Amino acid sequence: NPKYPNYKYYGARGIRVCPRWQDFENFLEDMGERPLNTSIDRINVNRDYEPGNCRWATPTEQANNKQSSRKELVTSC
Repeated sequence: NPKYPNYKYYGARGIRVCPRWQDFENFLEDMGERPLNTSIDRINVNRDYEPGNCRWATPTEQANNKQSSRKELVTSC
């Protein structure tokens, strides 16, 4: 929804939830029960919420996986 404050970080970037996960039973089958003190995290922040790209992560793991905390690899010539 473009009116949602965080739309620019998700919908505007094309980040979606896979159709399979529209059924909660499929989501639960793929991800399992949520461990304490975790929330869903996308491994590759530029890909969708989908099997193989999501994990249960602690707040620290999520903070280290944000776009703003990713560092570009710089090599010298």
